[in-house]
Amino acid sequence: MATVNLSSYDPEIVPAASDMRFGIVVSDWNKEITWSLLEGTVTTLKKHGVTDDDIIIKHVPGSFELPLGGQFIAEYDDVDGVICLGCVIRGDTPHFDYVCQGVTQGITSLNLEYNIPFIFGLLTTDTLQQAKDRSGGKLGNKGDEAAVTAIRMAALQKEME
Repeated sequence: MATVNLSSYDPEIVPAASDMRFGIVVSDWNKEITWSLLEGTVTTLKKHGVTDDDIIIKHVPGSFELPLGGQFIAEYDDVDGVICLGCVIRGDTPHFDYVCQGVTQGITSLNLEYNIPFIFGLLTTDTLQQAKDRSGGKLGNKGDEAAVTAIRMAALQKEME
């Protein structure tokens, strides 16, 4: 079980992001969790200088649709990175495994096919409580972590150009 607070990071290692533009694709399935992840993501992006006009938010039905939603953002908008937010909670069937595997492979493929970072902000938990703990609860908010990762990866790409 994770014991790290997902919202804890050294702000010194996060570059200014006032010249960056990000897309966020968020699953509406488990929206109690995913919309909290979205709130954390947007708050952290803004904290580091990203303006409202430079944050594009698109909703998809479920986590399995995150890779295609991310691809749409990359193809139809000029962004420095795409943050994919979702939550899959283990149930009694293997559906959890198929969804998690598909999303993981999809986001990995996008990272390799496009010249921008696609950030994996998918919670994969055994219980609803674990998801709550990681979306603004006692373990912080993985949305914060996803935003910081997006900024750092976009800055790395700009540095390499």
